[in-house]
Amino acid sequence: MIELGRGRSTSIAAPQAFFAKWVDHDTWPTWSPDTEWVRVDGPVRTGTTGVLKPKGGPRVKFTVSACEPGREYTDTTKLPGATLVFLHTATATPEGTDLRVLVTMDGPLARVWAAVMGKGFRESAQADLDRLVAQVEAEVEAA
Repeated sequence: MIELGRGRSTSIAAPQAFFAKWVDHDTWPTWSPDTEWVRVDGPVRTGTTGVLKPKGGPRVKFTVSACEPGREYTDTTKLPGATLVFLHTATATPEGTDLRVLVTMDGPLARVWAAVMGKGFRESAQADLDRLVAQVEAEVEAA
């Protein structure tokens, strides 16, 4: 397994607020500007499939591989010879929420794919998480 990127943050907002954003795919471009759009096939739960269009890239099919309300949202993309995984977790703490994002790739061609796309994930994992935290906290303060 190759780690392509990671992010970590804390927030005053509850874990459920972040989970709500992860499963609301229409909001992804607002906190992940490299994403043009995301569509899912039906209600979001483990096993749900969808398609994501990165800016400047081809459409990519994905599967929601873990969906635990208020705790975890993970999606997996099968590439030729590799599997790309985005793990998002939100853990309640006495101070608020501990948030983590981990982007990994595995498979016989993982090193090839990582060389092609890995740099983007190293740069965007933390930045996207920071934008998400700012967005959720602004919504919490406005409510």
